[in-house]
Amino acid sequence: MDPRRLVGLYVHIPFCSVKCFYCDFTAFSGQSKSVSRYVAGLGQEARLKAGRVPDTLYIGGGTPSELSAQQIGELYDLIGRFYPRSKFLESTFEVNPESTTGEKLSILRSCGVTRLSIGAQTLDDALLKSIGRRHTAKDLMDIYRQARSFDGWSVSIDLMYGLPDQTMPSFLKTLDDVLALQPEHLSLYGLQVEDRTLFAKREVEPDEELCRAMYEDALDRLNAAGYRHYEISNFAKPGFESIHNQIYWHDGEYVGLGCGAASYLDGIRSTNLDRLPAYLSAVESGRLPVEQEEWLSGRDKLGETALLGLRMLDGFEPGPDIEREFSVEIGRLERKSLLKREGRRLRLTREGVFLANQAFLEFVAPFQDVAEARVEQKPEPAGAIN
Repeated sequence: MDPRRLVGLYVHIPFCSVKCFYCDFTAFSGQSKSVSRYVAGLGQEARLKAGRVPDTLYIGGGTPSELSAQQIGELYDLIGRFYPRSKFLESTFEVNPESTTGEKLSILRSCGVTRLSIGAQTLDDALLKSIGRRHTAKDLMDIYRQARSFDGWSVSIDLMYGLPDQTMPSFLKTLDDVLALQPEHLSLYGLQVEDRTLFAKREVEPDEELCRAMYEDALDRLNAAGYRHYEISNFAKPGFESIHNQIYWHDGEYVGLGCGAASYLDGIRSTNLDRLPAYLSAVESGRLPVEQEEWLSGRDKLGETALLGLRMLDGFEPGPDIEREFSVEIGRLERKSLLKREGRRLRLTREGVFLANQAFLEFVAPFQDVAEARVEQKPEPAGAIN
């Protein structure tokens, strides 16, 4: 399997019971009446983007498990209708413990889901409440046991570290309790306070020294438990690495459906409208709901390829173009012991993993600079939908 030759399909479900205090994703609470209309809109967008045969499917959010069992079935019927030739190598569905039931799990398994991703974040009930989560540690344990009653799929669990008032003992207890469950995959995210979040309004600032200590201890525990650290934030039992996400990191193509979703096809990256009324208005009138398109080329494209490749712990083969364009930057990172060579591959050192964002800035401009820069537009390809 070469992820660079695969095509991913991502479907965004933007509905939540409440938006978590750290969340900067396209997600809306109190919009349950719009779900059926939105699912129909996904079908209208899929019709406009027909032509690709995706190899992987990832339904994320938001909180996809906010859909009813019937709506989940309708969603998969829709995907089968517009992508009838796809025999998905991997099919992932994200759930939160408080909105997942045995009936929904049964529907998901019957719809061919092979990978369940559970948003736990922490098993400390006081912390869960303080970050805006609606579930408890018991809810997570209950839904995990129910998920394990079904054969034929793997389970991934999301955890966070660096949360406000999170202590090292609390974090390590959560990690140890989750490892005792033996999920096939685990994602570990450090808190980043984004501008449009409640934590930003509260001026929350993560303790960087504590965050590093938590991450460093987690690496040792996960390694001892038999998990392969294959991407900066992702760990898997051998053979259970996320195929879909590897498509992104290997610079492969993907189709994004839904409010705020991104696509990358024929060298063009497009991002959908991220407001629900505008998205629905566009697809219901037969228009692609694209808000922005960009064509990366030259140094910008090479830098992005390097950044994505370095997210993987095995690194990547840079090729002569990247070696030539970023020779100074690569040399600087090597002298700082953040980057090292292994044969023809470049990869982050252990110190480089801890300081990955610093290393990445050598290849791409800070986000605000990119947003302000002029974007070179690729001429519209023949046959494009207007």
